[in-house]
Amino acid sequence: MGDNLKRSNKDWLIKLKNALHFIATVLMYSICLIMIIVFLVIVVNFVDKQYNLKNGNNKKDLFSAYTIVSPSMVPSINVLDVVVNMRVNNPEDLKKGDIITFNSTDYRYSGVLVTHRIVDIEKTSSGEYLFTTKGDNNNTPDSSRISFNEIYGRVLFRIPKIGYIQYYLSSILGWVAIIIVPAVMIIGYDIYKLIKTLKSGDKKPDKLVDNKKVKNKTNNEKKGRFRK
Repeated sequence: MGDNLKRSNKDWLIKLKNALHFIATVLMYSICLIMIIVFLVIVVNFVDKQYNLKNGNNKKDLFSAYTIVSPSMVPSINVLDVVVNMRVNNPEDLKKGDIITFNSTDYRYSGVLVTHRIVDIEKTSSGEYLFTTKGDNNNTPDSSRISFNEIYGRVLFRIPKIGYIQYYLSSILGWVAIIIVPAVMIIGYDIYKLIKTLKSGDKKPDKLVDNKKVKNKTNNEKKGRFRK
């Protein structure tokens, strides 16, 4: 009964260790991949920015990403999806149906970045382009039109629900569940192995002493026989 219990506990610890190792590996590779992508985007944006400044152009970042926090674009883009944008260099490159991220002047979203769809484009007599936008889930278009200078980029693609990770990691509970708990469990398992190793080490000298006693006893017996 005792051996079966020990074997069961050992199997449980091995499964737990393998599960923690798998989770840690996935997290590590995911974090590394995200860091590589972020690093590449930063490098590309930096090079592009320096090139434009050198040529006297103060343009917005070539690539940008934003987490959606409102349902105004459902079902095309859901809450906590992340949209990746690419800068548009000329207003002529934009057309009806494009989804763009811009600095809104609408009284409902004033001063915040908004991702909506272009529903109308007007070119004024002075050559300026004005864009009317609307959220797919809204009943009416945005109340104010935006100029090209307010646009940060056109949406290239969206990453569904990845904003949940950002939101979860930004909370105390998220850090505890994803970082602290696995770390404590791994450290606890290492301490358990260390204690087990030390106990095994303490038993070995006793066996050596016993072997020495047996050898000495055998040698003494042989010497006694020889003397007789």
